[in-house]
Amino acid sequence: MNELQNLASTKKTTPVHRQASKQINFRVNEPDYLKLARSAQTLNLSVPAFVKKKAQGARLVAPKIAAQDAQNITHQLAKIGGNLNQLAHHANQGGQVDPQALRDLQNEVQRVWQQLT
Repeated sequence: MNELQNLASTKKTTPVHRQASKQINFRVNEPDYLKLARSAQTLNLSVPAFVKKKAQGARLVAPKIAAQDAQNITHQLAKIGGNLNQLAHHANQGGQVDPQALRDLQNEVQRVWQQLT
């Protein structure tokens, strides 16, 4: 029993290794928090990340593409990349690549590009 008590009392604490070792906490009223939350959401940041960047004097610029649109475009580009990899694999195996398939991919890239501009 004494041995069990010794094991329980020698709890190992592992040090936390963080780049930033200091933490700052502060409180704001509801209207100020809502303003911070709206600004952070516009920049696709969390409130703490937004406040930290502002405190560091970072110049924050609103993204030109909404978060949902960026996610959509990322999905489209992933599909295009998959198709292109399949065509490249086929060509590297000595197969013939259908010129129409390449034109279709090129049209898809052009369509995504138009969404970005």
